Amino acid sequence: MSRVGKYPVTVPAGVSVTLNGGQLVAKGKLGELTLAISNEVETKIEGNLISVSPKSDAKFARAMWGTTRALLNNMVKGVSEGFSRRLEINGVGYRADVQGKKLTLKLGYSHDVIYDIPADVNIVAEKPTLLVVSGADRQKVGQVAAEIRSYRGPEPYKGKGIKYEDEFIVRKEGKKK
Repeated sequence: MSRVGKYPVTVPAGVSVTLNGGQLVAKGKLGELTLAISNEVETKIEGNLISVSPKSDAKFARAMWGTTRALLNNMVKGVSEGFSRRLEINGVGYRADVQGKKLTLKLGYSHDVIYDIPADVNIVAEKPTLLVVSGADRQKVGQVAAEIRSYRGPEPYKGKGIKYEDEFIVRKEGKKK
């Protein structure tokens, strides 16, 4: 029995959800997202509640039950509130700058790293050492944040690099004389 799937998704005010065949479309103030519904689950929209139930007792159907409900919840939350990831840049001379649809990162390399910002994701440099990646699609926001972090991941000796704001880096001692 899915613990996640059995709870209905509440649709907040300002968000409209429609079911067109095998596609579920959510529209809100932050945009429009679509989700392809698996053949293994059944989705019902009743007022401002969306419920998901498996069509059979197969293991895959039960797995898709919880997965579909979680994706649906993220979709509804994304078009109403949005998602964001905060990245912290640590290191002498390490900084970031956003100009239009390009993110320029100075990370100690001989060249600047230039990252093209995708259309449905917004990146803001609150400080030269603090980036905020935000958007309606949770998967896309996390993917963009992970790609930016991969240019210079945090290292355990001095803590230099790009890390998530809530991430804790376990520090190592280093060489002894």
